[in-house]
Amino acid sequence: MAGKQGYSGTFCPEGSAKAQCFSPGTAASLAPCSPERSLFSSPAAEARWLSCPAPQATSPTHENLTLEELLTPVTEKLKYLLKKAEDFQTYLLYSRDRMQKEQFAKAVPTFLQMCQPYFEYLESTARSYNSGLGAMQASVRKRLLEISEQLALRLEQLVLMYASFSFVSLEDTDPFSVSCFFCGRFWLSEWRQLSVFRFCISAPYTAAHLPRNLYKKMRWNLDVLEEGAGAGGRRRGHRTEYYFLCFRDTGRENTVKMQKLWSIGRWVPLDPDAEHSSDVLQWVLCKQPTGDFQPLLTIGFEEPSHTLATDLLVQILSAPACAPLPCPGTSREPLHWGSPAGQGQ
Repeated sequence: MAGKQGYSGTFCPEGSAKAQCFSPGTAASLAPCSPERSLFSSPAAEARWLSCPAPQATSPTHENLTLEELLTPVTEKLKYLLKKAEDFQTYLLYSRDRMQKEQFAKAVPTFLQMCQPYFEYLESTARSYNSGLGAMQASVRKRLLEISEQLALRLEQLVLMYASFSFVSLEDTDPFSVSCFFCGRFWLSEWRQLSVFRFCISAPYTAAHLPRNLYKKMRWNLDVLEEGAGAGGRRRGHRTEYYFLCFRDTGRENTVKMQKLWSIGRWVPLDPDAEHSSDVLQWVLCKQPTGDFQPLLTIGFEEPSHTLATDLLVQILSAPACAPLPCPGTSREPLHWGSPAGQGQ
């Protein structure tokens, strides 16, 4: 599916994180504190616990609770995951056993995968159109998104630390790398679902570095359910659109420091184009899929937070027409930041 995107990186089915594609068999037996205490408990039990919803402010008893008391189950799970991340970091920095460090490095993708149900609960509860948070909607939503961003930044820091010791790869073209990880998904409407991914380091938009000077920091997969007429009556299918938070280096070529102009835009397939994207033969015959970046919103020279970037994309997707919408006071960017011809992966 990576080739089908026409840009670097490996995509896993159904919008899942890359970590799901790599699950070392020895990860479950690691011991961060003692041989009797394993790093991970049963994956199925852990997933159920991490995705268990917090109390809803619907009963008189819950309405009398403070925000922190209401979200105690959520914050307890956050503390649990932050402690696991601390265990990973402690073994990396203080263990003298290189083999043990390598085993922990192999478990990093599994740990990222373990965080997925929690991310999905946070983002879905805070953002889905039908979440029904009740009377404390604004404050609960804000706190849930703060927790989501806090965990995402901590995981990014952990992955970068392991990468600095060369235990994990951040190369976007490596199918076993942890260049990006899943940060949740939610429903914009009953037929549109948005998945969030974060890159640990800014990566070239495509492996061929085209468009030039364009780097991606976040990716969103928009899955759209579609109904149409078929031979056996009405059938339901779906299509996926891809959006990115990118920056363009607008500095001069002879300067060392980058000047980052941030923008949110859409992946535009060129070869195979959108009309032929479902034709398998077109992909077989295509030596290197090509695509372009269509800016939809120019943000400015300050990087938006993980939460703000998703908020902005939601606003764009909720607008009547998804057209370029530069922010006030900023100049409109051209549709293409590089020549479409010959752009590669």
